[in-house]
Amino acid sequence: MIATLTLCFALQASGQNQLSAPERAAGWRLLFDGRSLAGWRGVGYDTVPTGHWVVVDGAIKKIASGNVPRVADGRPLVGGDLMTVDSFADFELSWEWKVTPGANSGVKYNVSETLSLAQGGAGTSGGPTHSALGFEYQMLDDDHHEDGKLPTHRSGALYDLIAPGETTPLRPVGEWNRSTVIFRGNHGEHWLNGRKILEFELGTARMDSLLAQSKYRTIPGFGNRRTGHIVLQDHGDEVYFRNIKVRPL
Repeated sequence: MIATLTLCFALQASGQNQLSAPERAAGWRLLFDGRSLAGWRGVGYDTVPTGHWVVVDGAIKKIASGNVPRVADGRPLVGGDLMTVDSFADFELSWEWKVTPGANSGVKYNVSETLSLAQGGAGTSGGPTHSALGFEYQMLDDDHHEDGKLPTHRSGALYDLIAPGETTPLRPVGEWNRSTVIFRGNHGEHWLNGRKILEFELGTARMDSLLAQSKYRTIPGFGNRRTGHIVLQDHGDEVYFRNIKVRPL
């Protein structure tokens, strides 16, 4: 009990994982309370896959998977993507994150758990199990991960679809970044450390062309607009998330 109270006081003092009065008035809600993984569960699991995720010092930590079987893009064959219990339609999502050297992860949205499980290990695509399918805000050590060589795989990208701007305000590995996703109707935006780095419109010729050239081109319904879950990706590497909040638009 003493340790719990000490942690609560520390979080209050730091201002982490809390909403200000103006944020509450604007309709924001916390998705992470800084102490537990309440409101989250694994993709395809009834509970949190605790071998993959833990709360440390007011942040959600992805535990490094180590030497496990992986698919071609580096994701664990049997992973543990962490998914919100609730689903969201039009929203603004904000969070802070940091990666460790060489790490890869992301935040996914517009996620259908049904579609994700159908395309998993038991599906026709032979993909990894417990891995979400959805639009992904890429989080990466751009300088030391192989994906950093591809513009559409760099930090802040709409993964494998749209690259961020040529110069992004990405902070060094080990430092916290602040990201925002705005998703309203067919319009989407990615922000990084206060700067908009890309935007897109679903249903346009440009977006249809990008989807047709991407790794998602063989997945029926991938690019459809839906009320979906928000997911923290398990790519096998140690990464951290905090101050995760959302508001409906």
